[in-house]
Amino acid sequence: MPRQQQPATRPVRRRSYDQFCAGARALDAVGDRWTLLIVRELLAGPRRYTDLHADLPGVSTDVLASRLKDMEQGGLVTRRRLPPPAAAAVYELTERGHGLLPVLAALAEWGAPALVERRPTDAVRAHWFALPLLRALDGFGAAAAGGVVDVHLDEGEFHVRTGEPASGEPVYGDGPATRADARITLDAELCLALGRGELTFAEAVKDGRIEVAGDGPLAAELRGA
Repeated sequence: MPRQQQPATRPVRRRSYDQFCAGARALDAVGDRWTLLIVRELLAGPRRYTDLHADLPGVSTDVLASRLKDMEQGGLVTRRRLPPPAAAAVYELTERGHGLLPVLAALAEWGAPALVERRPTDAVRAHWFALPLLRALDGFGAAAAGGVVDVHLDEGEFHVRTGEPASGEPVYGDGPATRADARITLDAELCLALGRGELTFAEAVKDGRIEVAGDGPLAAELRGA
């Protein structure tokens, strides 16, 4: 009996706006729900799938896996295995993925006025305040090619890198840094106010709303010394 020929497998076509427009092409790549928030998490450096899932409350495991696969295919992230003893698989941004930092920073600035009050259903992670704070720290540490600042909020701790980050370098991270050049203490509302441009970092330090600790040149610069 002649063997039945299997129908040719057609390549899976990703959803597209099919418009010859740079904005439409960008949304083809990052317009799906959760994609830009995954980028936000990976700006902190390589993350395991379980860590990503923990810091993206509300995303299902299926959707997260699907988005990561799409982002790999689109050249935004890569997946690699850490050497022993960790021996875990992590996801990290490519250079093209890191190029979305100014996009996310602009979105955070645009969306900041909507954060009038925290709803009872709102999840929160301390490092989500890194993007608005980065705007306020823009320009600090330029003479020393940047530095690392530990940030303490009531919601938790994270660290940010001032100055222009090197290619592929994390711009912020969860928790205190292994080695920081300065430490600041403030509240989340002030982070948002700084991000909205309602006052400058120097004004908040002068008013006593930001406490700066550290002995190095970056700490002195943040204090306005």
